[in-house]
Amino acid sequence: MHILFVTATRIGDAVLSTGLLSHVVERFPGARLTIAAGPVAAPLFEAVPGLAEVLVLRKRRWGLHWLALYRRAAARRWELVVDLRGSALAWLVRAGERRVMAKGDPREHRVRQLGRLFSLDPPPSPVLWTAPRHERAADALLPPGPPVLAIGPAANWRGKQWRAERFGELARRLIAPDGPLPGARVAVLAAAHERPQAEPLLSSIPTGRIIDLVGNTDLLTAAAVLRRCAFFIGNDTGLMHIAAATGTPTLGLFGPSPVEHYAPWGACTAAVRTELPPSAMFTPGFDHRTTDTLMDSLSVDMAETAARQLWSRVASAAA
Repeated sequence: MHILFVTATRIGDAVLSTGLLSHVVERFPGARLTIAAGPVAAPLFEAVPGLAEVLVLRKRRWGLHWLALYRRAAARRWELVVDLRGSALAWLVRAGERRVMAKGDPREHRVRQLGRLFSLDPPPSPVLWTAPRHERAADALLPPGPPVLAIGPAANWRGKQWRAERFGELARRLIAPDGPLPGARVAVLAAAHERPQAEPLLSSIPTGRIIDLVGNTDLLTAAAVLRRCAFFIGNDTGLMHIAAATGTPTLGLFGPSPVEHYAPWGACTAAVRTELPPSAMFTPGFDHRTTDTLMDSLSVDMAETAARQLWSRVASAAA
Protein backbone atom coordinates (compact mmCIF):
# COMPACT_ATOMS: atom_id res chain seq x y z
CA MET A 1 0.00 0.00 0.00
CA HIS A 2 1.39 3.39 -1.00
CA ILE A 3 0.42 6.71 0.62
CA LEU A 4 1.40 10.21 -0.49
CA PHE A 5 1.44 12.83 2.29
CA VAL A 6 1.99 16.42 1.15
CA THR A 7 2.83 18.73 4.02
CA ALA A 8 4.19 22.17 4.78
CA THR A 9 7.17 24.28 3.81
CA ARG A 10 7.64 25.90 7.22
CA ILE A 11 8.96 23.91 10.17
CA GLY A 12 6.17 24.85 12.58
CA ASP A 13 3.36 23.89 10.22
CA ALA A 14 5.16 20.67 9.34
CA VAL A 15 5.48 19.73 13.02
CA LEU A 16 1.79 20.43 13.59
CA SER A 17 0.95 18.09 10.71
CA THR A 18 2.71 15.15 12.35
CA GLY A 19 -0.27 14.32 14.54
CA LEU A 20 -2.30 13.63 11.42
CA LEU A 21 0.65 11.74 9.96
CA SER A 22 0.80 9.54 13.07
CA HIS A 23 -2.89 8.76 12.60
CA VAL A 24 -2.18 7.67 9.02
CA VAL A 25 0.75 5.51 10.19
CA GLU A 26 -1.45 3.79 12.79
CA ARG A 27 -4.49 3.45 10.54
CA PHE A 28 -2.51 1.81 7.73
CA PRO A 29 0.13 -0.44 9.32
CA GLY A 30 2.64 -1.69 6.79
CA ALA A 31 1.92 1.08 4.29
CA ARG A 32 4.80 2.73 2.46
CA LEU A 33 4.80 6.49 2.95
CA THR A 34 6.07 9.10 0.53
CA ILE A 35 6.21 12.53 2.18
CA ALA A 36 6.54 15.78 0.25
CA ALA A 37 7.73 18.82 2.21
CA GLY A 38 9.67 22.02 1.77
CA PRO A 39 13.48 21.87 2.01
CA VAL A 40 13.70 23.33 5.52
CA ALA A 41 11.03 21.03 6.97
CA ALA A 42 11.89 17.84 5.08
CA PRO A 43 14.50 16.56 7.60
CA LEU A 44 11.74 16.28 10.23
CA PHE A 45 10.41 13.19 8.45
CA GLU A 46 13.50 11.08 7.89
CA ALA A 47 12.72 8.65 10.73
CA VAL A 48 8.96 8.21 10.12
CA PRO A 49 7.89 4.53 10.38
CA GLY A 50 7.22 2.97 6.98
CA LEU A 51 8.97 5.79 5.13
CA ALA A 52 9.64 5.06 1.47
CA GLU A 53 10.89 8.47 0.42
CA VAL A 54 10.95 12.17 1.32
CA LEU A 55 10.37 14.37 -1.71
CA VAL A 56 11.78 17.87 -1.24
CA LEU A 57 9.41 20.43 -2.71
CA ARG A 58 11.62 23.35 -3.71
CA LYS A 59 9.66 26.44 -4.67
CA ARG A 60 10.04 27.50 -8.30
CA ARG A 61 8.72 30.39 -10.33
CA TRP A 62 5.25 30.05 -11.81
CA GLY A 63 4.45 27.10 -9.52
CA LEU A 64 6.73 24.76 -11.46
CA HIS A 65 7.57 22.92 -8.24
CA TRP A 66 4.08 21.40 -8.39
CA LEU A 67 4.76 20.14 -11.90
CA ALA A 68 7.97 18.52 -10.67
CA LEU A 69 6.09 16.82 -7.84
CA TYR A 70 3.35 15.68 -10.21
CA ARG A 71 5.94 14.01 -12.44
CA ARG A 72 7.24 12.07 -9.46
CA ALA A 73 3.80 11.19 -8.13
CA ALA A 74 2.10 10.28 -11.39
CA ALA A 75 4.19 7.16 -11.88
CA ARG A 76 2.03 5.03 -9.57
CA ARG A 77 -1.43 4.64 -8.14
CA TRP A 78 -1.76 5.77 -4.53
CA GLU A 79 -4.17 4.13 -2.13
CA LEU A 80 -4.36 7.43 -0.24
CA VAL A 81 -3.26 10.99 -1.00
CA VAL A 82 -3.27 13.52 1.85
CA ASP A 83 -2.60 17.05 0.63
CA LEU A 84 -2.30 19.65 3.37
CA ARG A 85 -1.33 22.34 0.89
CA GLY A 86 -4.73 22.35 -0.81
CA SER A 87 -3.26 21.96 -4.28
CA ALA A 88 -4.76 20.24 -7.32
CA LEU A 89 -2.23 17.42 -7.11
CA ALA A 90 -4.52 14.90 -5.40
CA TRP A 91 -7.04 15.24 -8.22
CA LEU A 92 -4.44 14.80 -10.95
CA VAL A 93 -2.81 11.58 -9.77
CA ARG A 94 -4.43 8.14 -9.60
CA ALA A 95 -5.69 7.57 -6.06
CA GLY A 96 -8.17 5.41 -4.21
CA GLU A 97 -8.85 7.99 -1.49
CA ARG A 98 -8.13 11.70 -1.35
CA ARG A 99 -8.04 14.03 1.65
CA VAL A 100 -7.34 17.64 0.67
CA MET A 101 -7.03 20.49 3.14
CA ALA A 102 -9.18 23.55 2.53
CA LYS A 103 -8.42 27.01 3.85
CA GLY A 104 -9.35 27.15 7.54
CA ASP A 105 -10.50 29.73 10.04
CA PRO A 106 -7.41 31.61 11.35
CA ARG A 107 -9.12 31.88 14.75
CA GLU A 108 -9.05 28.10 15.15
CA HIS A 109 -5.97 26.11 16.08
CA ARG A 110 -4.21 24.48 13.16
CA VAL A 111 -4.18 21.06 14.84
CA ARG A 112 -7.98 21.08 15.13
CA GLN A 113 -8.29 22.03 11.47
CA LEU A 114 -6.04 19.15 10.48
CA GLY A 115 -7.97 16.68 12.65
CA ARG A 116 -11.19 17.45 10.81
CA LEU A 117 -9.66 16.15 7.60
CA PHE A 118 -10.27 12.67 9.06
CA SER A 119 -13.14 13.66 11.40
CA LEU A 120 -10.89 13.23 14.42
CA ASP A 121 -12.09 14.82 17.66
CA PRO A 122 -10.01 15.27 19.68
CA PRO A 123 -7.34 15.66 17.01
CA PRO A 124 -4.11 13.69 17.38
CA SER A 125 -1.24 15.61 18.94
CA PRO A 126 1.97 16.22 17.00
CA VAL A 127 4.70 13.62 17.41
CA LEU A 128 8.27 13.40 16.14
CA TRP A 129 10.18 10.23 15.33
CA THR A 130 13.93 10.12 15.87
CA ALA A 131 16.62 7.63 14.90
CA PRO A 132 19.31 6.15 17.19
CA ARG A 133 21.89 8.58 15.82
CA HIS A 134 19.80 11.55 16.96
CA GLU A 135 19.50 10.06 20.44
CA ARG A 136 23.25 9.42 20.63
CA ALA A 137 23.98 12.98 19.53
CA ALA A 138 21.59 14.35 22.16
CA ASP A 139 23.29 12.31 24.89
CA ALA A 140 26.63 13.79 23.86
CA LEU A 141 25.30 17.34 23.80
CA LEU A 142 23.57 17.11 27.19
CA PRO A 143 25.97 15.44 29.63
CA PRO A 144 24.56 14.15 32.93
CA GLY A 145 23.93 16.84 35.49
CA PRO A 146 21.23 19.13 36.88
CA PRO A 147 17.94 19.62 35.00
CA VAL A 148 18.00 21.73 31.85
CA LEU A 149 15.93 24.79 31.01
CA ALA A 150 15.93 25.10 27.20
CA ILE A 151 15.46 28.46 25.52
CA GLY A 152 14.82 29.34 21.88
CA PRO A 153 15.60 33.08 21.65
CA ALA A 154 15.43 33.54 17.87
CA ALA A 155 12.58 33.81 15.36
CA ASN A 156 12.25 33.87 11.59
CA TRP A 157 11.45 37.58 11.64
CA ARG A 158 12.41 40.28 14.11
CA GLY A 159 8.89 41.29 15.12
CA LYS A 160 8.23 37.92 16.80
CA GLN A 161 11.49 37.96 18.74
CA TRP A 162 11.47 38.78 22.45
CA ARG A 163 14.63 40.59 23.44
CA ALA A 164 17.49 38.24 24.35
CA GLU A 165 18.26 40.32 27.44
CA ARG A 166 14.75 39.54 28.71
CA PHE A 167 15.27 35.84 28.10
CA GLY A 168 18.44 36.12 30.18
CA GLU A 169 16.62 37.83 33.06
CA LEU A 170 13.81 35.28 32.92
CA ALA A 171 16.23 32.35 32.91
CA ARG A 172 18.12 33.70 35.91
CA ARG A 173 14.87 34.05 37.86
CA LEU A 174 13.72 30.53 37.04
CA ILE A 175 17.01 28.84 37.97
CA ALA A 176 17.55 30.93 41.12
CA PRO A 177 17.34 29.20 44.53
CA ASP A 178 13.72 30.36 44.91
CA GLY A 179 12.79 29.57 41.30
CA PRO A 180 10.93 26.51 40.00
CA LEU A 181 14.18 25.11 38.54
CA PRO A 182 16.80 25.91 41.20
CA GLY A 183 20.31 25.12 40.05
CA ALA A 184 19.23 24.13 36.53
CA ARG A 185 21.47 24.47 33.51
CA VAL A 186 20.35 26.62 30.56
CA ALA A 187 20.55 25.25 27.01
CA VAL A 188 20.26 27.78 24.20
CA LEU A 189 19.11 26.45 20.83
CA ALA A 190 19.15 28.36 17.54
CA ALA A 191 20.45 28.00 14.00
CA ALA A 192 24.05 29.00 13.29
CA HIS A 193 23.01 32.20 11.49
CA GLU A 194 20.96 33.21 14.55
CA ARG A 195 23.95 33.48 16.88
CA PRO A 196 23.82 37.30 16.98
CA GLN A 197 20.26 37.09 18.34
CA ALA A 198 21.32 34.52 20.94
CA GLU A 199 24.59 36.12 22.06
CA PRO A 200 23.16 38.51 24.71
CA LEU A 201 21.41 35.55 26.36
CA LEU A 202 24.50 33.34 26.18
CA SER A 203 26.66 36.00 27.81
CA SER A 204 24.17 36.62 30.62
CA ILE A 205 24.24 33.09 32.09
CA PRO A 206 27.20 31.94 34.24
CA THR A 207 29.68 29.83 32.29
CA GLY A 208 29.15 26.71 34.38
CA ARG A 209 25.39 26.82 33.83
CA ILE A 210 25.19 27.49 30.08
CA ILE A 211 24.99 24.87 27.32
CA ASP A 212 25.58 26.56 23.97
CA LEU A 213 23.81 24.56 21.26
CA VAL A 214 23.56 27.36 18.71
CA GLY A 215 24.24 25.82 15.32
CA ASN A 216 25.00 22.43 16.89
CA THR A 217 21.83 20.46 16.15
CA ASP A 218 19.77 19.37 13.19
CA LEU A 219 16.00 19.33 13.65
CA LEU A 220 15.63 15.79 14.97
CA THR A 221 18.69 16.05 17.20
CA ALA A 222 17.10 19.21 18.61
CA ALA A 223 13.96 17.17 19.26
CA ALA A 224 15.99 14.52 21.07
CA VAL A 225 17.73 17.22 23.11
CA LEU A 226 14.45 18.91 24.03
CA ARG A 227 12.94 15.59 25.10
CA ARG A 228 15.68 15.46 27.75
CA CYS A 229 14.99 18.98 29.05
CA ALA A 230 12.83 19.88 32.02
CA PHE A 231 11.25 22.98 30.45
CA PHE A 232 11.31 25.00 27.23
CA ILE A 233 10.60 28.69 26.67
CA GLY A 234 10.75 30.31 23.27
CA ASN A 235 9.25 32.58 20.67
CA ASP A 236 6.57 31.42 18.25
CA THR A 237 8.81 29.31 16.01
CA GLY A 238 9.23 25.82 14.64
CA LEU A 239 11.52 25.06 17.58
CA MET A 240 8.68 25.85 19.99
CA HIS A 241 6.44 23.35 18.19
CA ILE A 242 9.24 20.75 18.21
CA ALA A 243 9.57 21.17 21.99
CA ALA A 244 5.83 20.75 22.51
CA ALA A 245 5.75 17.66 20.28
CA THR A 246 8.39 15.97 22.45
CA GLY A 247 6.18 16.33 25.53
CA THR A 248 8.52 18.73 27.30
CA PRO A 249 6.63 21.48 29.18
CA THR A 250 6.61 24.33 26.68
CA LEU A 251 5.83 28.02 27.09
CA GLY A 252 5.41 29.97 23.86
CA LEU A 253 5.82 33.75 23.76
CA PHE A 254 3.49 35.52 21.34
CA GLY A 255 3.09 39.03 19.97
CA PRO A 256 2.22 39.72 16.34
CA SER A 257 1.43 36.12 15.37
CA PRO A 258 -2.00 34.53 16.01
CA VAL A 259 -1.84 32.61 19.29
CA GLU A 260 -5.29 31.12 18.61
CA HIS A 261 -3.93 29.42 15.51
CA TYR A 262 -0.36 28.60 16.51
CA ALA A 263 -0.13 28.19 20.29
CA PRO A 264 2.02 25.22 21.31
CA TRP A 265 -0.17 22.12 21.36
CA GLY A 266 -0.26 19.55 24.15
CA ALA A 267 -1.19 18.87 27.74
CA CYS A 268 2.06 20.39 29.02
CA THR A 269 1.98 23.65 27.11
CA ALA A 270 0.95 27.26 27.58
CA ALA A 271 1.25 30.57 25.79
CA VAL A 272 1.62 34.13 27.01
CA ARG A 273 1.17 37.11 24.76
CA THR A 274 1.94 40.80 24.67
CA GLU A 275 -0.40 43.30 26.25
CA LEU A 276 -0.55 45.08 22.91
CA PRO A 277 -2.78 43.15 20.48
CA PRO A 278 -1.57 42.30 16.97
CA SER A 279 -4.12 44.68 15.45
CA ALA A 280 -2.25 47.59 17.05
CA MET A 281 1.17 46.41 15.86
CA PHE A 282 0.85 46.57 12.11
CA THR A 283 1.02 50.32 11.66
CA PRO A 284 1.67 52.19 8.39
CA GLY A 285 5.21 51.59 7.25
CA PHE A 286 5.41 48.14 8.84
CA ASP A 287 7.89 45.85 7.09
CA HIS A 288 8.69 42.48 8.64
CA ARG A 289 12.20 42.69 7.19
CA THR A 290 13.13 45.90 8.96
CA THR A 291 10.66 46.53 11.81
CA ASP A 292 12.17 45.96 15.25
CA THR A 293 10.67 43.59 17.83
CA LEU A 294 6.96 43.95 18.49
CA MET A 295 7.23 42.00 21.74
CA ASP A 296 8.14 44.75 24.21
CA SER A 297 4.72 44.86 25.87
CA LEU A 298 5.39 41.33 27.13
CA SER A 299 7.28 41.96 30.36
CA VAL A 300 9.65 39.61 32.15
CA ASP A 301 7.20 39.55 35.05
CA MET A 302 4.40 38.38 32.75
CA ALA A 303 6.56 35.64 31.26
CA GLU A 304 7.79 34.53 34.69
CA THR A 305 4.23 34.27 36.00
CA ALA A 306 3.19 32.17 33.00
CA ALA A 307 6.23 29.92 33.39
CA ARG A 308 5.59 29.36 37.09
CA GLN A 309 1.91 28.62 36.45
CA LEU A 310 2.75 26.06 33.78
CA TRP A 311 5.39 24.44 35.98
CA SER A 312 2.93 24.23 38.87
CA ARG A 313 0.26 22.67 36.61
CA VAL A 314 2.68 20.09 35.25
CA ALA A 315 3.95 19.24 38.73
CA SER A 316 0.38 18.84 40.03
CA ALA A 317 -0.52 16.53 37.13
CA ALA A 318 2.51 14.37 37.83
CA ALA A 319 1.82 14.11 41.56
